[in-house]
Amino acid sequence: MKIAIVGTGYVGLVSGACFAEMGVDVTCVDIDKEKIERLRRGIIPIYEPGLEEMVLRNAREGRLSFTTNLAECIDGVEIVFSAVGTPPDEDGSADLHYVLDVARTFGENIRKYTLLVTKSTVPVGTAALVREAVAAALAARGADVPFDVASNPEFLKEGAAIKDFMSPDRVVVGVDTERARELMAKLYRPFLLNNFRVIFTDIPSAEMIKYAANSMLATRISFMNDIANMCELVGADVNMVRKGIGSDSRIGSKFLYAGCGYGGSCFPKDVKALIHSADALGYSMEVLKAVENVNERQKEVVFNKLSAWYGGDLAGRKIAVWGLAFKAETDDMREATSLVTIGRLLDAGATVTVYDPVAMDECRRRLDAKVRYATDIYDAARGADALLVLTEWKQFRLPSWPDIVAEMTTPLVIDGRNIYDPAEMAAAGIIYKGIGR
Repeated sequence: MKIAIVGTGYVGLVSGACFAEMGVDVTCVDIDKEKIERLRRGIIPIYEPGLEEMVLRNAREGRLSFTTNLAECIDGVEIVFSAVGTPPDEDGSADLHYVLDVARTFGENIRKYTLLVTKSTVPVGTAALVREAVAAALAARGADVPFDVASNPEFLKEGAAIKDFMSPDRVVVGVDTERARELMAKLYRPFLLNNFRVIFTDIPSAEMIKYAANSMLATRISFMNDIANMCELVGADVNMVRKGIGSDSRIGSKFLYAGCGYGGSCFPKDVKALIHSADALGYSMEVLKAVENVNERQKEVVFNKLSAWYGGDLAGRKIAVWGLAFKAETDDMREATSLVTIGRLLDAGATVTVYDPVAMDECRRRLDAKVRYATDIYDAARGADALLVLTEWKQFRLPSWPDIVAEMTTPLVIDGRNIYDPAEMAAAGIIYKGIGR
């Protein structure tokens, strides 16, 4: 089976590599000539565990190729996936112009029945706009070529995307014709053979499932962060609260970890987009608006704890930051708490030294010389008046605390991810502050 995937960002490249791993002949398409040339040379533009090896292997074995021109490959494929970006506009709505550009290009070039599948996260109703764009392009050509549109939202967690794709909780496919259903069933037959859940729905429901899922997870995170802040006021331990409520089978334990706010490419964007979509329909998503407000406030919590400790005077203080990515196992800093925290520190006159196992280059791209870049966790702590832990990297879990204390001017550690045991930290002579503890 041959398919094309337009967009070689996180979703497109992971999907392309994984489909190729399943034996599908995949052509990845992107208008960025430099990116395509680098991919042809085996240079991967994103960090994701296992992705580089998979891309190189499948390219070497001829199942994965790269081009800048969809027209070059469209005659030979049965399905075209649209996996381009849908960045938020200033009002929070999803920017669909890349999605509609793909639809127009698709309509300008198909010469036989082909299925266009939206993989990008798009608002409910986008499929209708895509269909109109394809039809308009066909009409402009004076062509009458059959096509279908489908929705196949992704549910990939950064840092675990390969596993999520190859062993999914579920695959959601929205279709409105039997022909499209049969073609998608053929593509996903390996998953059906392995008894993974492939859920076929109508297209609007598939589009809604993606937003609803991310919004529910974001809601659980913000709820626990609110509970954590309340725990501090009453002397409770949020970790004990989490275990207590997570043992309730109606609630479960996942996404109940308190911390310093969620970030990344999905939750913030999708919550905003769902809020905007509802507002456009005259309905206010009050719970999600509260979720968003709690999260924005929570991104300030580590800075506020530090500022309170030093009586609001951070001018000239040397602050170490461990963790720049919005979560572990990725170099993605989109909407990361680190950006908010570092911005507040710099505004307060502090000097900042940062370390992250993989996101240093991304930080240099964003912040340039505004911060100092350490060579490791111990270098970051050298001479620091405080250490802020913002990402839960495994490499941060068991440092030599005596060596860290020896490097720091003041052994103050503010743990934004509740990685450490307060009793152990106190025994090491550390002034320790977590979230909700």
